[in-house]
Amino acid sequence: MLGVLTGFIEELREAGVPVSMVEVIDSMRAVEAIEIDNRNSLRETLRATLVKNLRHERAFDTAFDVYFSLVPTVASEPTELPEGGDGPHEQPDHQGSGEFDLDGLLQGLFQALADLDPDALRSLARAAVDQLAGMEPGRPVGGTYYLYRTLRRLELQAMQERLLAELIGDDELSEFDRRLIREDVEARIEQLREEIQDEIRRRLVADRGREAVARTLRRPLVEDVDLMHATTSDLADMEAAIGPLTRKLAARLARRRKKRTGRLDFRRTVRRSLATGGVPVDPQFRHPRPHRPEVWLVCDISGSMATFSRFTLQFTHAMATQFSKLRSFAFVDTVDEVTDFFGPGVDFGSALKRVTTEAEVVWKDGHSDYGNSFETFFSRYGSQLSPRTTVIITGDARNNYRPPRGKIIGEIAQSARAVVWLNPEPMAYWDTGDSAMSHYSPHCTSVHEVRTLRQLEEFVEGLTLPAGIPALKG
Repeated sequence: MLGVLTGFIEELREAGVPVSMVEVIDSMRAVEAIEIDNRNSLRETLRATLVKNLRHERAFDTAFDVYFSLVPTVASEPTELPEGGDGPHEQPDHQGSGEFDLDGLLQGLFQALADLDPDALRSLARAAVDQLAGMEPGRPVGGTYYLYRTLRRLELQAMQERLLAELIGDDELSEFDRRLIREDVEARIEQLREEIQDEIRRRLVADRGREAVARTLRRPLVEDVDLMHATTSDLADMEAAIGPLTRKLAARLARRRKKRTGRLDFRRTVRRSLATGGVPVDPQFRHPRPHRPEVWLVCDISGSMATFSRFTLQFTHAMATQFSKLRSFAFVDTVDEVTDFFGPGVDFGSALKRVTTEAEVVWKDGHSDYGNSFETFFSRYGSQLSPRTTVIITGDARNNYRPPRGKIIGEIAQSARAVVWLNPEPMAYWDTGDSAMSHYSPHCTSVHEVRTLRQLEEFVEGLTLPAGIPALKG
């Protein structure tokens, strides 16, 4: 058991979850106080002692399922499938001794879901994997492939609709009650999916070993996923993580401001020392005013930048309390201000939809034109820039071989406090193809590669530091 725990902790570290030696010791002591054969208790005990961030729970659950998976047992004596769907939940013959009855399996699964019978559901899920997954020992195929093969034959969508009709029946229910039933049915179908996935994972572990399976299932943490190449599930995880992440960052920055002490106030210190015989036992300081920058965000929202601009807008607007003024601008081949689309209490998804449908960001053909967009931006809004304004430009600087007009950035920089560029592409890709990054970077206060939520968080934290933009250089 000690070797399994050690391997599990090493896998967490390989996945990027920070686990200290003190936390390892705490987890070992906590495990001694529980029934170790209770898998749920073991999972929650290790979670409580090793995981400190909600964003790391996915990596924890994946590693736990691999290292503490139950090795599949030998199938019990095969019994006949229920006839007509009214009998008990017998396990189908999945030993291949006879012709496989798919209809009987589907009926058994449906009845187990309708009756909320977890034992029958687990047994039938095992039978489904036996007959439908087509698993072969030693074959280098991932679990996702086997899961797809199994679920495709089970037709979960049809089973979900049938189960929904069964539970609703002929009753006249309110829309609220129907919604509750739909959510309950979705949860039951998801439970079946998880049972099948767990069974496949157990068999892979038995065949290949824990370490090999863990390597194939290892995924980067949500804060380290490349924003430009994120999958649909990655995007959903990022959106769920942005709210808690920004609240935590805002709280930390607020505490940092409160802890700041200014310069020594020599005159007040001398006056206070008169009460102690001239000994300055109580130094007095000038408390500085909290600095909150004025930020203008200029986002490329063309097709290649859609994902990155979405999260830049969402993250920065979630941090709006840390800025004295926040204005947003969007551009493709021309620019338009979209600040009013993100008013108080406005759903971010609705605001983003308005940006893509109502903002006047297309001038000619809808392909990126940084030069024209920057010239339009400066001619329209340049007179409103001030020495307190930090202009943040987000984009890959791919200008479709059009005139870059980089000097416009220099004019913007002269009117503003700072101009910062966030580029979601790796630095090695800058100035390749139609990238015009070298035309703009000399005129910027600083240029940053920002490809992940972690890098975006670090940037915003540096932006709100009292030292301001210089702290971000390098």
